[in-house]
Amino acid sequence: MSVDVPASRELAGIAELAARATGDRLRTAFRSRPEVDLKRDFHDPVTEHDRAAEETIREVLAEHAPGSAVVGEEGGVGGGDGDLRWFVDPIDGTANFAVGLPFFCVSIGAAVGDELVAGVVYDPVRDDMFTATLDGATCNGEPIRSRGATRDETAVLVTGYPNAREMHRRGEESLRRFGSLVNAFATVRRPGSAALTLAHVAAGWADVAYGTSVNAWDVAAAVLLVRQAGGTYLPLNGEPGGHDWEAPGYLACVGGFDLDGSVIADVAGLVNAGEPA
Repeated sequence: MSVDVPASRELAGIAELAARATGDRLRTAFRSRPEVDLKRDFHDPVTEHDRAAEETIREVLAEHAPGSAVVGEEGGVGGGDGDLRWFVDPIDGTANFAVGLPFFCVSIGAAVGDELVAGVVYDPVRDDMFTATLDGATCNGEPIRSRGATRDETAVLVTGYPNAREMHRRGEESLRRFGSLVNAFATVRRPGSAALTLAHVAAGWADVAYGTSVNAWDVAAAVLLVRQAGGTYLPLNGEPGGHDWEAPGYLACVGGFDLDGSVIADVAGLVNAGEPA
């Protein structure tokens, strides 16, 4: 299956439909303090709204792109066995959603073979739709460009590092690394949604983003979004020959940022051939 620009736009339109179909439910449930279940541990929450939103998305995708496969955070692999695969996170930032913090999103990315061809990141609270196609990136239909700070001293870094797994793995060393980031960057923030953070890098609302524990459904849409907006997305710690969106870590920045001169390059393991974080 080959995808050209018109086909990419069509797939992005389908993803937009699927994402918006969840909007009313998520806005209604937001700040209702829904019951929370746990998956791997108490750091990994899920609600009934995650599951219901993913089911809604699957229904829309099945209607408009029959035969395509869906890889979802809550429901796993389903759908057909066609070349087109959708990577779906119905609520990226569930912990925020569950307690009423307005930083979460719906993420839907489309891949054909080895290529990401379309993606959307939808912020239902602000009703912002970030869309990536093979010919560009937009927010609410307006083109976006990933431009901002060029060096650490004037940049905003958004990161979830270190999370509980890094703390368990590295202990005090992870805190030392985090401290070096706090000292180097103008501002460091930890809002808690990889996909929405990356969308903000694509829009130039944040300058650098670093994550170490993500899945394909978290970042597939955002990888294309950042790159099509003119930013940089580097996969970290992936398997040799693997897809960029399957790597468990990432480093992203706005276009023109001096990554080689940044402290984040060292922390992320891009220099000195050290073991990556």
